[in-house]
Amino acid sequence: MAQERRDGGRDRRDREERESEFVDKLVHINRVAKVVKGGRRFGFAALVVVGDQKGRVGFGHGKAREVPEAIRKATEAAKRDMIFVPLRSGRTLHHDVEGRHGAGRVLLRTAKAGTGIIAGGPMRAVFETLGMQDVVAKSMGSSNPYNMVRATFDALQRQLHPKDVAAQRGIKYSALQARRGAAVATDE
Repeated sequence: MAQERRDGGRDRRDREERESEFVDKLVHINRVAKVVKGGRRFGFAALVVVGDQKGRVGFGHGKAREVPEAIRKATEAAKRDMIFVPLRSGRTLHHDVEGRHGAGRVLLRTAKAGTGIIAGGPMRAVFETLGMQDVVAKSMGSSNPYNMVRATFDALQRQLHPKDVAAQRGIKYSALQARRGAAVATDE
């Protein structure tokens, strides 16, 4: 019996370590009211972004009567729907990309080392939890945090790794990298 208890404790500890590897950021809390016979009933909606700071990120939306419960639900939803984003040198994007969702439109651009994260609130939370260090982002549409986060995720999902591009074109990855090196040399 003591052996079973020890193993159960180890499983719980392993699960806590796995969950602690994720960083979560609260992007937005919205108080909503439902009008009923006796007056108004208030509830809360939370938007949370979760990432492991190594290229995986997800967002979730949760609603509840209490703020902590809404945040918990949103965090669980974010952990369920995570995406992987290929990063160049583990710090920036491979290429410039545009994303849209509804009236939200964002432009994400690669940046040189040391630039930092130049982005607005909801987009900044996504990049910080993703582990991106250098990026320039511009929101050109709706400033609604939900639309901005979804547009940012749309852009990140359009991000292609050079190995995928080389495979689509039917050339070797090294040949593609050689072209990139030549293009960078002519820019400077």
